[in-house]
Amino acid sequence: MPNLVKSINLTQDDKEALESILRQSTVEARTYIRAKILLLKSENNSNEYIADKLDVCISVVRLCIEKYNAGGIESALHDKRGRGRKAEITDSDITWVINKACQKPKDFGYSAELWYPASFTRFINSIAEQEGHPRMATVAETTLRKILANAKIRPFKVSYYCEKRDPDFDSKMHDVLVIYKQVSLQFDESGNLKPFEGVPVHTLSYDEKPGMQALDTTAEDKPPVPDTDKNSTIYRDYEYVRLGTLSLLAAIDLLTGEAIPLVSDTHKSSDFVRFLKMLNTKYPQGDKIRLILDNHSAHTSQETQEYLNTVPGRFEFVFTPTHGSWLNMVEGFFSKMTRQMLNGLRVSGKEELEKRIYKYFDEINEVPIPYHWSYRLDDIDMEKEDLSQIIYEVVNHKAAKEADKDKRAPKLRTRKKHRQSGIQQA
Repeated sequence: MPNLVKSINLTQDDKEALESILRQSTVEARTYIRAKILLLKSENNSNEYIADKLDVCISVVRLCIEKYNAGGIESALHDKRGRGRKAEITDSDITWVINKACQKPKDFGYSAELWYPASFTRFINSIAEQEGHPRMATVAETTLRKILANAKIRPFKVSYYCEKRDPDFDSKMHDVLVIYKQVSLQFDESGNLKPFEGVPVHTLSYDEKPGMQALDTTAEDKPPVPDTDKNSTIYRDYEYVRLGTLSLLAAIDLLTGEAIPLVSDTHKSSDFVRFLKMLNTKYPQGDKIRLILDNHSAHTSQETQEYLNTVPGRFEFVFTPTHGSWLNMVEGFFSKMTRQMLNGLRVSGKEELEKRIYKYFDEINEVPIPYHWSYRLDDIDMEKEDLSQIIYEVVNHKAAKEADKDKRAPKLRTRKKHRQSGIQQA
């Protein structure tokens, strides 16, 4: 059958525009082919010849030429908007999927805490029709992944945060920062410690690190073997033996940088009192010992107060707010200790673990480095601060001596009782 359109007449500008398209390296394949069709047709080539040369169907050649005759080059090169298959998944379907993803599996009677791609896909497929979204009954896992990715939600992952549950968090944080500011003023511009004015005050950051495990191997470690790819690291058997745990009570002297340890089986009030007695022996009598610490029950117990009654005016406590452990500088030391010494540690028993912990402190104290706090210290004006309203001299008000009853003491924490609704007692 002869071609109805034997040739097309292209102006010189049209030819230059089409040849420019052919020289582009990022042009779409279909646009390139259509431009080539128009140029070949302008040279009086048959549709069959063009289709064979470009390896396309003859219907593609005919349609391109018909679109050119109807609307020119732009019509031939580019499709009109709205053509193609309409999207099967509607905005309503997408909104519905996102709403389900933002809820937990347990809200729908499942045992899992989080959705995972496979389980979420099965869930969506199972309820789609009954909730009015029939297309989603056969939706694929990859499609659901794209929907959630476009919505920038990841229901398969948990990110943690720490909620401020202490109503006095800001004021307590301010109190701790005032103490850090006072410590910073104790150093001159060269970083040297100035002589004390009046009664010397030794400021320490204190906390406990409980549950340090004494682990032993079931076989000897194998050392690295040089010039090999397989044995380039220490080889260790996966199995290990638990030999118990120890607790570390430690403080950092913020003026000297000295780390002071006490290793114990527990971290009860008696252990804390034992640590206080160590400090009482360590520092000259008549000096004040100021501890920055959290509001752990051992720090505010009756047993602790009874010991403080025997050394009046010796210790001062400044409590960090609840969930404000990051304000305690000794926490950074514990993190460093974990990385440098505790990670991968294997010992023959609790006794060896204790010795190696004390050995670590000896190594640290060979060249002590004072810890300096800088966060938000510029906001503190010491001329406007009253230290008497920050430092606690009484820890347990009920156990304090009669003469100390009027001194400041931390507020007693009350525990709220949570009752499940709908449960009746018989």
